Amino acid sequence: MKGKFLLVAGVSLLAAGCERKSETAAPPRLPTASVRGQTIESVKRVATEEVVGTVRAKLRSVIEAKVSGKLEQMLVVPGQQVKAGELLVVIDAREVQARYDQAVALRQPAESDLKRLTSLFEQKILSQAEFDNAQAKARVAVAAVTEAETMLGYIKVAAPFAGVITRKRADVGDLATPGKPLLELEDSRALRLEADVPEAVVGKLTLGDKLPVRIAALETNLEGTISEIAPAADSASRTFLVKLDLPNGPGLRAGQFGRVAMPVGETSALRVSSATIVQRGQMEIVFVVRDGKAQLRLVKSGKHIGGEVELVSGVEAGEKIVTEGAATLIDGQPLTVKP
Repeated sequence: MKGKFLLVAGVSLLAAGCERKSETAAPPRLPTASVRGQTIESVKRVATEEVVGTVRAKLRSVIEAKVSGKLEQMLVVPGQQVKAGELLVVIDAREVQARYDQAVALRQPAESDLKRLTSLFEQKILSQAEFDNAQAKARVAVAAVTEAETMLGYIKVAAPFAGVITRKRADVGDLATPGKPLLELEDSRALRLEADVPEAVVGKLTLGDKLPVRIAALETNLEGTISEIAPAADSASRTFLVKLDLPNGPGLRAGQFGRVAMPVGETSALRVSSATIVQRGQMEIVFVVRDGKAQLRLVKSGKHIGGEVELVSGVEAGEKIVTEGAATLIDGQPLTVKP
């Protein structure tokens, strides 16, 4: 029994010694990391507010009928490219043709009478009043032919400019009347963004300003130039219609959704390179150089501007932040900061 007691006591003393040795053991030393750093400074920038808009063609037209009659031919379909002056629609307007034929028939005797009476007037046989009356009748007859000829030209509807047919509003057999839409035509070569801008923002805009535009369907941002600012606000929405000319680019089409950054004032922010922030799960992390070691900081990012990002919280101006080599750092790791 005594031997067993001594054995247990020895084991207990050995375990206690191992525990004390474990508690006093120094943590493993981290290797010194070579990094690059940058002192954070507050940078002033123009504060912006995004306004949504729609891409539309600068030149678009609703083509309407000018005479009454049934549509005899519809020569285009939506999506078709047309040239300026190309025939689009033919209207069956026999009444207009009959009116033209009648006017031509009445002009001939009026001109013949005027020629005969002119000869008599020169011979002093015809009075001035009779001659003036003949001249008036001839002018009326000629004007009637010109009017009928103009109306006859309206039965053939041509494209007013080169573009693409975007919508068909009528078809063969439909009755065309003056003012009734037949087709919609747009020039897809020149596009612009139209946006409704709040009255608090529109006062900071001037014609010719260049603003960044982001189109949802495109990967690259565009630069729009303000070409029109509505002089009066919409009574319902209290917004002003602003139009920005867009440069030609692949994939840009009328009807697309876009956003434009409108200036609203000036603000200061801490801005660093996007590569400085380390993403670990849902957390955004940077490392600050403090006493020659890496100090982990949780930060919150703001606007992304080019290759830089604003830091809303987590760091202060004047602190040195690791800009290169942060992805492999550990909190408390010794650092060598390269110039």
